[in-house]
Amino acid sequence: MSSPRRLRTAVSGLGRMGSRHALHFLHRVPRAELVAVFSPDPKEISWAKEHLEPWGVTLYTDYEKMLRHESLEAVVVATVTTVHAEQTIQAIESGMHVLSEKPLSTQLDICEKVLTTARAHPTQKVMCGFSRRFDSSYIRAHALASSGSIGRPTILRSQTCDKYDPSGFFVQYAQFSGGIFVDCNVHDIGLALWFFSSNDFELPRVKSAVAFGVTALEPDLAKHGDVDNGIGVVEFYSHQIAYFYSSRMNPPGQHDTTEIIGTKGKLSINANPTTNLLESHLPTGIHRDIPQNYYERFEHAFVEEARQFTDAVLDGGEVPVDLESSVEAVRIGCALQESVRSGKKIWFDREGRRVDEERMVGVRL
Repeated sequence: MSSPRRLRTAVSGLGRMGSRHALHFLHRVPRAELVAVFSPDPKEISWAKEHLEPWGVTLYTDYEKMLRHESLEAVVVATVTTVHAEQTIQAIESGMHVLSEKPLSTQLDICEKVLTTARAHPTQKVMCGFSRRFDSSYIRAHALASSGSIGRPTILRSQTCDKYDPSGFFVQYAQFSGGIFVDCNVHDIGLALWFFSSNDFELPRVKSAVAFGVTALEPDLAKHGDVDNGIGVVEFYSHQIAYFYSSRMNPPGQHDTTEIIGTKGKLSINANPTTNLLESHLPTGIHRDIPQNYYERFEHAFVEEARQFTDAVLDGGEVPVDLESSVEAVRIGCALQESVRSGKKIWFDREGRRVDEERMVGVRL
């Protein structure tokens, strides 16, 4: 009896997220086989020699050579954001299925090139990883929203709050992250697009975006046009509004929460974060532990993301996150980042094209 077919997969980039993807596909995705990894970083290759090579994984320092690895079928792109799109396009054109870390790019026109390339290769599965869509709480909330339990989702409030890192990591990261709205709030933007289309299944179109921000702890972020706390408000032509908050300085740890308000009720996800069911009632007060970083909160979602991508490839189904919504999330994130830098509200027509404010006079939500 022959063994079940497994998806022969490679991972590009072995930084914090890439190394986790590699271990997921190696040990936690039964229908996948990690056969190769790529990194130009000697430290990352050294880590791979210890943790991956003993399992038969081939290590590459040349991305194009890795793409030519024998019988390779899929690539997980987890390099720095600035090369996500470039490597995704290369992989698609080499005949690979692709799971790319978010965002596809920090520039909308480059995201659209990825979308065009993917459409030119319709037999290949291409997905951008929006991990919260694979978290059990969000999946349950979306099912309730889709069933009409809260009526039509109309307002969404969502936040991504990281624990403060005094090492200056976020300042260095801002050089290529695209800014806090593209890096952090892109998760929340993706959720808004997902929930706002849960009733009629039509991707909502952005009408306007405006943002505000401050540098409370890291003034050097301003050198890169970024902030450590940002607030954004987005209007959609579908009579829906989203409010986003992002922060790099949440003292207790990671706190990512979402509230979906409908015409008949609301859903709240992770309003009171905790890592376990323990709550300590002590003379110093009532205490509970919360996740200290994004991965600690969404580890199982990342694994589920890998499994569902693998299943879509092997079974010929649709990938669970469509590429068009991933591009739309970047469109909105870039507009919010531009707004926080310029102090201006950004407007769009119904086709997603930028328009001047004067043209929007008299156009109601």
